Amino acid sequence: LLFERFLNPDRVSLPDIDIDFDDEGRQKVIDFVINKYGSNNVAQIITYGTMAAKSSIRDTARVLDLPLPDADRIAKLIPNTKLNYIFGDDKKSKSKIAELRSEEKINVGELQSIAEGTDLAAKTIKQAIALEGSVRNTGTHACGVIITPEDITNLIPVATAKDSGMFVTQFDNNVVESAGLLKMDFLGLKTLSLIKDTVKIVKALHGITLVPDDFSLEDEKTYELFQKGETIGIFQYESAGMQKHMKDLKPTTFADLIAMNALYRPGPMEYIPLFIMRKHGREAIEYDLPEMEEYLKETYGVTVYQEQVMLLSQKLANFTKGEADMLRKAMGKKIFALLEELKPKFMEGGKTNGHPEEILEKIWKDWEAFAAYAFNKSHSTCYAYIAYQTAYLKAHYPAEYMAAVLSNNMRDIKQVTFFMEECKRANIEVLGPDVNESYYKFAVNKDGAIRFGMGAIKGVGEGAVASIINERKENGHFKSIFDVSKRVDLRAANKRTFEGLVFAGGFDSFSDTHRAQYFALDEKGHTFLEKAMKYGSKYQENKNSSQVSLFGEASEVQFDEPMIPYSEKWGMMEKLSREKEVVGIYISGHPLDDFKNEIENFCNAVLIDFEDPKALLNKDVSVGGIVTSVEHRVSKNGKGWASFFIEDYTTTNEFRIFGEDYLKFKHFLVPNSFLHLKISGRKNYYNDDVRLQFNEIQMLQDILDKMSKKVTIELDLNEINATKLDLITRILDTHKGDKSIHFTVTENDEKIKINLPSRTKKVAINNELLSTLKKEAFSFKLN
Repeated sequence: LLFERFLNPDRVSLPDIDIDFDDEGRQKVIDFVINKYGSNNVAQIITYGTMAAKSSIRDTARVLDLPLPDADRIAKLIPNTKLNYIFGDDKKSKSKIAELRSEEKINVGELQSIAEGTDLAAKTIKQAIALEGSVRNTGTHACGVIITPEDITNLIPVATAKDSGMFVTQFDNNVVESAGLLKMDFLGLKTLSLIKDTVKIVKALHGITLVPDDFSLEDEKTYELFQKGETIGIFQYESAGMQKHMKDLKPTTFADLIAMNALYRPGPMEYIPLFIMRKHGREAIEYDLPEMEEYLKETYGVTVYQEQVMLLSQKLANFTKGEADMLRKAMGKKIFALLEELKPKFMEGGKTNGHPEEILEKIWKDWEAFAAYAFNKSHSTCYAYIAYQTAYLKAHYPAEYMAAVLSNNMRDIKQVTFFMEECKRANIEVLGPDVNESYYKFAVNKDGAIRFGMGAIKGVGEGAVASIINERKENGHFKSIFDVSKRVDLRAANKRTFEGLVFAGGFDSFSDTHRAQYFALDEKGHTFLEKAMKYGSKYQENKNSSQVSLFGEASEVQFDEPMIPYSEKWGMMEKLSREKEVVGIYISGHPLDDFKNEIENFCNAVLIDFEDPKALLNKDVSVGGIVTSVEHRVSKNGKGWASFFIEDYTTTNEFRIFGEDYLKFKHFLVPNSFLHLKISGRKNYYNDDVRLQFNEIQMLQDILDKMSKKVTIELDLNEINATKLDLITRILDTHKGDKSIHFTVTENDEKIKINLPSRTKKVAINNELLSTLKKEAFSFKLN
């Protein structure tokens, strides 16, 4: 941490002070600052929202009563640039228009011809040009806080925030700094909450108090995790690109992690392959001057940090610390006038120290090209340090760490699904909520499996969960639904709480009841769940008002527990759809689990691919999924069409089907049906959009039989023996049918591959056959 980077005689303005706190503790810090310095000395910073091109058109059109379709048409003609550039006549405007024209993003002629008219549309455009850039609204800076040495009203104008009652400056970020005030950023960082939660879970489960700052920075297991690219859930290192680079780099020191954090951003990214090759000795580490090794050794001769530029300018060219910081700022912010001023000084100082002019010239050129992207090492170190702590926790306490990750993303269903997939990959079991094991957040049970948090269930509030957990702590596990209703405070845990717990499987551990029974109706139309709650309520009432007998003992009236009714168990689909209703995702499984073979062998796309329809242009894709909802409609000209939603493992997507396609396939569009769709992406006749053409729709249940012509079993010649051949014969005889069977025999040393069709045997291609082949570890392909 170079102090001069923040304060030196050449720097006029005070530096910002940015501090990250854990998400939940951020407000405590703001409260502390207000108490310490006084509410009149602390303020949040205002932000001004200005009118952009499109919003100024829409706002003007609304005031001038221009019809909405006309306003829309004008707004759609405007690209993401300023109106003043489009209609300006200066050099900058002309170059901007030329650039936009080359990218085919703008039809200037059409816009200009509208503006040249005398109608309302022309008036709208002219007014919008005048209004563009005006302040439209105000807000509050997400994390900026001002602390002043005296009453803030003596220094700058302020207003009071409606929600917090705190002062808010009436000068924005830039002006506040030039007014001489110190700006602090109090940021809430979710990763710090995540580390804190993991430490809590480990303490509760194992009795170990972890201190993240004491983790060894040479832990092999942690580096192994980075080397394998298993960084999902690891702060700053979880993107697919970063995972790939981590596998190639195979980091072995903390310095490697700092460097990758700094390099993985636009610009310096192009230096990553060089950095990796030099680390592994595939390219020689070279320094322009031997003196540079001292500061460039840890990054294998590649300039990665601003601090390296600062230190080298002092060492090579006798820059003062203040001048070194000016150089950093000039390069980082591309202040060319300042660079021109500093270059002769660098060349002169370098020559004085005996360095050749052409090498100094090369160093300066390299710096100019790279330093614009060079990163602040102290910043990169902080983030790499937090990332290392999260990786350490994931490497040593994977279940506990993933439980904390899930807890911190509890309100984002897509993220929960994504991290549950990571748990599957790491063989960490994720179990549904359970009234005897779950807490409000995700937790880990004694068997090392993650338990869903009860707070993730809709209708189950924090108060209800606290009531359940406190009762469980005091008097042990619940034995039945009656035990729950008798012991839990029914003012905190109401009917909605109980229903949510049933749907999510929270009472599945009670062996005498299953989910369907709770909703079985009696002759009066009451559910068994309602009766169980009524029983608990009556019991609690009686307990609270129990009479004291003559002999001083509390006399309790005994109630009989209601009869548990008989009911058929819910089918898998009912069970899963109820789970999704209250949790947002399937917990016990996925409706498509029974169709894994069909999806693996006969689908070449997933629904998430349809998020960018343009990528499907002129492609034929096949996809499988479950229909979650359908609306059959009739158009103005009396033709039928439908909108239907299909879901697979990746996402849910809406499709619309019209004309002949609709007439041909409408009988397949039924909620909860499993479909296999063959779709082509074709250019739309009317615009540049992609039109989806439905070529074929079939039930997923029929796919194996209808689309499989043959099964090909792959065998390695060196592994073929009598036992294996007997096993194959037994499997094929058990599944006789009318489909061909082929064998592909490979010999890897000689690189020989032979395809051998069976002349005597035929099989029935079904899930039983494929499951058996998988179980016995045979590789196979369906055609």
